[in-house]
Amino acid sequence: MAEVLLFHHAQGLTEGVRAFAQELRDAGHEVHVPDLYDGEIFATTDEGVAHAQAIGFDMIQQRAAEVAAVLPETLVYAGMSLGAAPAQQLTQTRPGARGALLLHGCIPTEAFGAWPNGVPVQVHGMADDPWMAEGDLDAARALAAQVEGAELFVYPGDGHLFTDSSVPDYDAEAATLLTRRVLEFLTRLA
Repeated sequence: MAEVLLFHHAQGLTEGVRAFAQELRDAGHEVHVPDLYDGEIFATTDEGVAHAQAIGFDMIQQRAAEVAAVLPETLVYAGMSLGAAPAQQLTQTRPGARGALLLHGCIPTEAFGAWPNGVPVQVHGMADDPWMAEGDLDAARALAAQVEGAELFVYPGDGHLFTDSSVPDYDAEAATLLTRRVLEFLTRLA
């Protein structure tokens, strides 16, 4: 069993994010899913990003760090889109990380320092996702080239939040494949 700290995407802690976390729990993993937006959920990614900008990305990172601080250090950090940033930052800056799952987003590693030795990572995104095209896919490729054993999975399509069953970008086939790959990753860490 792995212990996972999963951060939601820009639209908030949607039912689709909760459902994804439950799939991981159903496979025997302990999953923490904090609400970094204090209950607010947004209908579109653009609205969610506007909210994140209004409260400040630093505040989101701070809230994520506060949640992590009361949990064991030996976590797998996971994040969806906007949530990939705090997941990646904690993986790179908090000692003891067991792994990282970056879904729909990736930041250049230089933003947070060096990638920790021996910490595995999976990055997942769609090939024609306009949000990933803004540099995230390049950052994911660079991370995969830097980290021994890193896995980068690029799915056909242009959906951004394709794992969230409660939003229009949901792609059941790609989400099922991603979930299988994530569960295999977590099993290797258990």
